[in-house]
Amino acid sequence: MAINNCVVETSYGAVRGIDDGCVRVWKGIRYAAPPVGDLRFRAPEPPERWTEVADATLFGPACPQPPIPNVPLELGAPQREDCLRLNIWAPADTQPGGGKPVMVWLHGGAYMFGSGSQPLYDGRRLAQSGDVVVVTVNYRLGALGFLDLSSFSSARRRFDSNIGLRDALAALRWVRDNIAGFGGDPGRVTLFGESAGAGIVTTLLATSAAQGLFARAIAQSSPATSVYDRGRAQRVAACILDRLGIDPSDVHRVPLVPTTALMAAAKEVFDEVPVHNPGTLAFVPIVDGDVLTDYPVKLAQEGRSQPVPLIIGTNKHEAALFRLMRSPLMPITPHAITSMFNEIAAEQPDLQLPTEEEMGLVYSRIRRRSRPVSIATDVGFRMPSVWLADGHSRVAPVYLYRFDYSTPLLKLLLVRAAHATELPYIWGNLGGPHDPTLRLGGAKTAKAVSRRVRTRWVNFAARGKPVGAAGEPEWPAYDEADRRCLIIDRSDIVARDLDAHIRATWGGEVVSFR
Repeated sequence: MAINNCVVETSYGAVRGIDDGCVRVWKGIRYAAPPVGDLRFRAPEPPERWTEVADATLFGPACPQPPIPNVPLELGAPQREDCLRLNIWAPADTQPGGGKPVMVWLHGGAYMFGSGSQPLYDGRRLAQSGDVVVVTVNYRLGALGFLDLSSFSSARRRFDSNIGLRDALAALRWVRDNIAGFGGDPGRVTLFGESAGAGIVTTLLATSAAQGLFARAIAQSSPATSVYDRGRAQRVAACILDRLGIDPSDVHRVPLVPTTALMAAAKEVFDEVPVHNPGTLAFVPIVDGDVLTDYPVKLAQEGRSQPVPLIIGTNKHEAALFRLMRSPLMPITPHAITSMFNEIAAEQPDLQLPTEEEMGLVYSRIRRRSRPVSIATDVGFRMPSVWLADGHSRVAPVYLYRFDYSTPLLKLLLVRAAHATELPYIWGNLGGPHDPTLRLGGAKTAKAVSRRVRTRWVNFAARGKPVGAAGEPEWPAYDEADRRCLIIDRSDIVARDLDAHIRATWGGEVVSFR
């Protein structure tokens, strides 16, 4: 493989990118065949080989998705089902076989929204300043990626499970086989993601099919316990069929449903599920006995996760974003939280959940109106991450963090270090047109925080240890003896057993939202 005016020969044909003197970029590279027709609701297949040099200067289509009310999401590309594409950024001096660390990004969005072409995930700054090859991936979302129709498979029509996970695995296999031609080292691939993307990361840590496809992992705000059983997945599938007016005996008609009709049905079910079952999502990975044999946190606790170094953590005020957006995705009212606990207790009677009195004692120092938000943060993100860290630390080094920094604007809005607010710091894209958080100032400090966190992420990708810049504190690996955690704020601080008060309430038990 060789680069000639940004032309790289891949396993399926040559692609031509662009070089602006700072970075080389290839966009919209197909890593799987178009998932349409007979391949809709099926595992991804390799693409057909092309003979002409393919143009890789424009982003490929984003997966079709409904709009988010009051929050326009800039996807950076039109929406079409032919969306299994990836994008690559490399420093301008990169040569084939250059052996640079590779960072593969899986975007978030509740398994329903987003794309690898969102302006927020422009890999230019991260690749150039970190001397790494950056890859962003599109995978199928919502009903197209996480609707499980496999229980309806028949001789007439076969459906696959965990399609979105299979897409991520296909992209990682493409990276393994081709990234050397773009200057990357296939033996030093770091898989990283946020929110649902981090959920895929923590799920793939429990997936044998992912073995050897990445050497390190970073999970930012992973909903690690939002993995359900086939029974719940079947109920969601039945709801979708009902919205589409299709009898289960005619399920072979689903692949023929127009995209717009499928999106409308998926949006209705997506909105209804967390209202009736607080704390749950309609479309998530499932324990299918094939791609995933058991719950990721459970497998980690049993020492059966992939033994790769892991950075995992959350933001201090995760649930505040959902309160600001008035989103039902996260239970942030006492009634919703109580309903969630009651459902968990009914499904898992042997699980020791905190009582209302116990929660009141732990959160007594938190202002009353913030208490439900804090509890929602803990149950949705923090404790699942801590549980996974506990288990995974038995097989590989784990580095636990909490992102606490917030700008003056975010403090004024009372969201502070809310869900997803760390993203522009990781990517180095602070203050751009899609990041309004610096409008009330704070740019100097924010950019310093960004440089520090990017240094640690890149060093982890390069060497497996999140070493900071000169003068920054050492970030020790997490263990159950002292539970060290890096607090990322105006300055980095290493704290011991930061979550002791939360663990005391939850009794160290693992909650699995089935």
